[in-house]
Amino acid sequence: MLKKLGAEFVGTFWLVFGGCGSAVLAATFPELGIGFVGVSIAFGLTVLTMAYAVGGISGGHFNPAVSLGLAIGKRFSWGELAPYWAAQLLGSFTAAGMLYVIASGAPGFEPGGFASNGYGELSPGGYSMTAALVAEIVLTAGFLIVILGATSSKAPAGFAPIAIGLALTLIHLISIPVTNTSVNPARSTSVAFYSETAAVPQLWLFWIAPLAGAAIGAVIWGLIAPDESLENLGGTEG
Repeated sequence: MLKKLGAEFVGTFWLVFGGCGSAVLAATFPELGIGFVGVSIAFGLTVLTMAYAVGGISGGHFNPAVSLGLAIGKRFSWGELAPYWAAQLLGSFTAAGMLYVIASGAPGFEPGGFASNGYGELSPGGYSMTAALVAEIVLTAGFLIVILGATSSKAPAGFAPIAIGLALTLIHLISIPVTNTSVNPARSTSVAFYSETAAVPQLWLFWIAPLAGAAIGAVIWGLIAPDESLENLGGTEG
């Protein structure tokens, strides 16, 4: 169990450090900024690389919503849910702290939003709370369907991390303008505490929406794949 939790810690650390780090350190860098497309690709790459690296150890969830969805989909033990969440949050906070240390080493550094998520005034495009809620639910549901399908016994072996990494990239391309993209409560929580905005009071949405979306995605997968083997096949996030 400790190895599984260690793998979840490392994988979630990499997701936050690489994904949020690309936004904080590289997206707005003068002349060489990678923009939101680059950030989207970075998030997808963090999941793809760590899924191959440690997915065989823990299932590669790296996301409390994914762990919940896999439990509902009977791919993951309910008894391991709380420890996985704890490891994911610890990995996320460790990454955010290290990222802050690095970012604050630049002259004139100001945390600003620090890659946090938000709606209303904190939404990159000024989208409403309702728009953010719907986007996060729908995209997380779609993400779970991809994860459950790509890791099913009927899917081509060895390609799940690629499909899941590309799905996370697509999700970011869609929703960065809306919420700065969460679909992951751990990713949202850690960076919110380093931002200089009202991101923390808005965290409720970035827990409720991804968890609800994950549950919906798991139920939908169960309806369209009723003959799926219920053996624990793990899973791979983001």
